[in-house]
Amino acid sequence: MTPETFVYTELQISVPFDQAPWADINTAIKAQPGFLSKTWLSGYGTNSLGGFYAFKTETDARAFVTGYFPGEAAAFGAPQLTRLFDACIVEDASRDLASPHFGGRPASPPGAYVYTEVQVSKSFATFPWQDRNTALKQVPGLLAKTWLSGIGTETLGGFDVFDTLDNAKQFALETFPKTAAALDTAFTTRIFEAPVTEAASRDMGSPYYA
Repeated sequence: MTPETFVYTELQISVPFDQAPWADINTAIKAQPGFLSKTWLSGYGTNSLGGFYAFKTETDARAFVTGYFPGEAAAFGAPQLTRLFDACIVEDASRDLASPHFGGRPASPPGAYVYTEVQVSKSFATFPWQDRNTALKQVPGLLAKTWLSGIGTETLGGFDVFDTLDNAKQFALETFPKTAAALDTAFTTRIFEAPVTEAASRDMGSPYYA
């Protein structure tokens, strides 16, 4: 099923992923209305815990970020970050970059994920994503990208998958800052190691392992 809404979460906590109670959490999340998939995230250099989710509807996603997830964060005793993104408006742009959320099949298993968001408000309907995609297709190691458009904010961002951690680091630390500078704006980047969360993500139907 094609998702209507994406959710990004991250907890301000440091837990090696092999010590995280992911099996119990997976069971609870699978019971949430409208849940389609989750890709678990383990922060590079921080061991933060997070996830990138797909939901059937915006209503389901809002219920998750206002109901279930704050309780999960409280159970860890950790502050939280959550973001809602419109999946429908970015479908064509994401398909063009082989997003697994829209049927794409990356050429190899993920080595790392990069989350990006720039502090601008711009309707994705008028954003020239074709030009940006042309440049992104030349980025070393980029396997796929899911574009992000903030619900209520129209911030621009992406959830990108790379073949190796080194290529993900190069993009997040060297390439993407130049993009943000060209937009004259502040930005957010996060790097996550993919192999450590593979089993947990497979259990949640992550399309990156389909």
